[in-house]
Amino acid sequence: MTRTRVEDLASYIRDVPDYPRDGIVFKDITGLLVDPDALTEAVDRLAALVPDDVELISGMEARGFIVGAALAFRLGLGFVPVRKAGKLPPPVRSATYGLEYGEATIEIREGTVPAGARVMLVDDVLATGGTAAAGAQLLEELGAEVVGLAFLLELDGLGGRERLAGRSVSTVLLAGS
Repeated sequence: MTRTRVEDLASYIRDVPDYPRDGIVFKDITGLLVDPDALTEAVDRLAALVPDDVELISGMEARGFIVGAALAFRLGLGFVPVRKAGKLPPPVRSATYGLEYGEATIEIREGTVPAGARVMLVDDVLATGGTAAAGAQLLEELGAEVVGLAFLLELDGLGGRERLAGRSVSTVLLAGS
């Protein structure tokens, strides 16, 4: 199959107002995922954000798994899943963090990250930064060095980049919130 270069990745992302709650605009990346050219372009652009000395890619459940695992495959690296609470067998390390509409807990299985491993944390969307901050903290508690965070899409105006101040944050696309 011949691939064509996709210039406007944003055109593959659909806004869904009032989902999952009133006042939230959900960014649906399904259109990007089902188009092989757009998906390839997105993964290639994410790959360009990853330093050469990264040893592992880590991705946040659920859509961060999709882009993170594809990125790890593209770079020939291993993948560390960051799961929602209760999805991994013990022993796990967990972190609880606040959301716009409640709180959530994420987990990583202990023993999956070698001490000192240089890890890039990947997710689909950077909004308020709570999930990413908790994921980075969790990886560091397990002995990893989080060298950066990469996102397919950053929602401007929600404070995510500010919440991750002091960390290397890279995004492929920027959108208004």
